[in-house]
Amino acid sequence: MKEIRTVDAVGQVLCHDITQIVRGVTKNARFRKGHVIQEEDVPVLLSLGKDHIYVWDEDATEMHENEAADVLRELCQNEHMTATAPKEGKIELIADCDGVFQVAEDRFDAVNELEDVTIATLAQNMPVKKGMKLAGMRVTPLFIAREKMEEVRRTAGTEPLLRLLPYRKDLKVGVVTTGTEVFLGRIEDTFTPVIAAKLKKFGLTIAEHRLSDDVTEHTKAAIEELLDLGMDIILCTGGMSVDPDDRTPAAIRDAGVDIVTYGAPVLPGAMFLLGYSARGGREVTVMGLPGCVMFDKATIFDMILPRAIAGDRVTRKEIRHFGIGGLCMRCEVCRYPICPFQK
Repeated sequence: MKEIRTVDAVGQVLCHDITQIVRGVTKNARFRKGHVIQEEDVPVLLSLGKDHIYVWDEDATEMHENEAADVLRELCQNEHMTATAPKEGKIELIADCDGVFQVAEDRFDAVNELEDVTIATLAQNMPVKKGMKLAGMRVTPLFIAREKMEEVRRTAGTEPLLRLLPYRKDLKVGVVTTGTEVFLGRIEDTFTPVIAAKLKKFGLTIAEHRLSDDVTEHTKAAIEELLDLGMDIILCTGGMSVDPDDRTPAAIRDAGVDIVTYGAPVLPGAMFLLGYSARGGREVTVMGLPGCVMFDKATIFDMILPRAIAGDRVTRKEIRHFGIGGLCMRCEVCRYPICPFQK
C-alpha cells in the first residue's frame, strides 16, 4: 500500500474500510475496501479527518487485514460455528446451536501474546444460545507481514482454538431425594421442583425419581437402581452437609461412584459433590446438591449442569480454580462481577 493526499486520490482504489462515527447515530464503514474514489468523495473523506489515505500498492510480503483476519478465523473456527464476512478488518464467529463454549487456553494465550494479533471470546465454559457471538478477531495494523501470520499458524497448532459442545438430546436424568422427613411425608419435597425447572431450560425432564430416608444403604440402593435403569445424570438432593445424619455422600461413594470432589470453593455451593460412574460402556455424571441450590438463584450447580448435559467431564483441578471468582454468583450465565448478560 502507499499513502497519498486525499485531494490527489481520485481514481485510486481504497485498500481498507473507512469508518464514520457519529455519536448516538452511527459507527459503520462509510467507504469499503476496494472503493474507487470519486471527486465527490474527497470532501466526505476530509470531513472524516482523512487528509491522507492508503491505496493499493501490491506487496507480496504483506497481507491485508481482512485476509489476516481470515487466517485467525481459520485457526479458531470449529464445528457448530458460522463466520461473518470481514468488516473493517474484523471477523466474528456465531454459535450455530445451544451448548457450552470452550477455549484451548494455553494455545489461545500464546497466540494473543504475539504482537499485532487480537482475538476476544466469551468466558471459558460459558453456556451459549444459538445465534450468540462467540468470538471476534483481527490484526491491529492495516497490513501485516505474511511471515508474521505464519508464526501465528505455528503457535496456534493444528487443532482449532475454540469449540462449542452442543447439548446432548434425550438424556435420562434421575433424581434421588433423601431425608426421612420427606420420605415419610412429614414435609413437602420442595427441592425436586427446583431441579425440574432448571432441567426444563435445557429441554430435559426428570426421567426417574426416588425417595429415600436417611439410611445410607437405602440411598445407595436408590442410586444403584437409577444407574441400572440407564440414567445419564443422577442428582441427589438432601443430606449433603457435615451433620452426623447427613449421609448422602457416603451413599454415593458406596454405590461405586468415583468422586471427583466433595466440597468446592464456591459460595453458595461449598458442599457440592461431583462424581462419575462407568456403567454399560457409558459414563454417568453423579452430583450431590447442597440445600443452597433450592434457595439461591445461581450456585456451582448452574456452572456444572450445562457441561454435564454437553457431555464434558469436569476435573478436580478445574473446580479448585473456581475459587477465583467463586464468591460472585450473581446469575446463571457466568460467575464474573461484570457480566454483559446481566440485567
